Amino acid sequence: MKSGYVAVIGKANAGKSTLINVLVGEKVAIVSPKPQTTRDRILGVLTEENRQIVFVDTPGVYRARNALTDLMMRTTETTAKDVDVLLFVHDGHGGVSEEDAALMKKYKSLGIPMIIAYTKIDIMPAERIPADMETLYSLGVDCDVYPVSARKGKNLRRLTDALSALLPEGDKIFSDDVVSDRSEKFMISEIMREKILLKYEKEIPHGVAIVVNIFRKQENGVYEINLDIVCEKPNHKAILIGKQGKALKETASFARADMEKFLGAKVFLTVYVKVREDWRDKAGLMKELGYFAED
Repeated sequence: MKSGYVAVIGKANAGKSTLINVLVGEKVAIVSPKPQTTRDRILGVLTEENRQIVFVDTPGVYRARNALTDLMMRTTETTAKDVDVLLFVHDGHGGVSEEDAALMKKYKSLGIPMIIAYTKIDIMPAERIPADMETLYSLGVDCDVYPVSARKGKNLRRLTDALSALLPEGDKIFSDDVVSDRSEKFMISEIMREKILLKYEKEIPHGVAIVVNIFRKQENGVYEINLDIVCEKPNHKAILIGKQGKALKETASFARADMEKFLGAKVFLTVYVKVREDWRDKAGLMKELGYFAED
C-alpha cells in the first residue's frame, strides 16, 4: 500500500483548497477568490483500497506584509520541507511567467519529488495548454505537468495516480473514516471567515479573525454556536455590522446555512463583532486568537 504526505503549494488563488476538497470528496478547506483565504496548515485525507494520500493545504505564496502573513509564509516553507511529495498548483488560466517558473524551480530544488497541477483548464482555450507547457520547458522547469480542472473533475484520477506512484510503501496514517485533522469547531470558524471573505471588499476581510466561544450540541440536536468576529479598527467594525445591523445579519445567515449543511443539523448562531487593533502585527494577540508562531 502507498501512503504519505503531499504538500500542496503555489501562489495565492491558484485553486489549492478547491482541488483538495474535490480530491478528498468533502469540504476540508474554505475557498474564496481572495488572497489569504488559507491561513493554517490543514490536512485532507484521501483513502482508497491501495493508497492513502494525506494532502497538506498551505497558505498561498506571496509577499508577507505583517506578522500574520510572515507566519503564514513560514508555515508554507516549513511544510514543503517535511513531506514525501510536493504538488505545485499553478493557475493555468493566468498563463506562465518567468516568476512562476522561478518559484517552481525553487521548490523543485528542495530535492523532494514534485508534480505540477496546471489548474482551471475549463475556463481557458485548450490551445493555450501546449504553448504553456513549452514555455515551462524552455524556462527550465523539469517536472511532470498535469492539466486539470477541479470544477469539472478532469484528469484528477491521472493526477492522484501520479502522486501515489511517488509515495513510499507503508501503513495507513489515518483510519478510513478520517478526512481531515481539523475539528468541527475549527471548521465552523473557517466557514464564518469564508463568508466574510465573500461578502466584504478590500482589506477588511483580511484583518478578521474568528473566535468560537461556545460550540455545543443540545439535547434537541440543535447546535448552539456563539462566536466573535475580531477586526482591527472601529470603522471596520461599523462596516462589518452595516446600517442597522443589516450586513452582519446577512453574513451570519449565509454562514449559518453552510454550518447546518456541514454539521447535518440545525444551528442557533450568535455573532458579535469586536475590535483588537492591529492584531495581525502583535504576536501575543495572534496567539490569543489561535495563530501560534513557530520558534
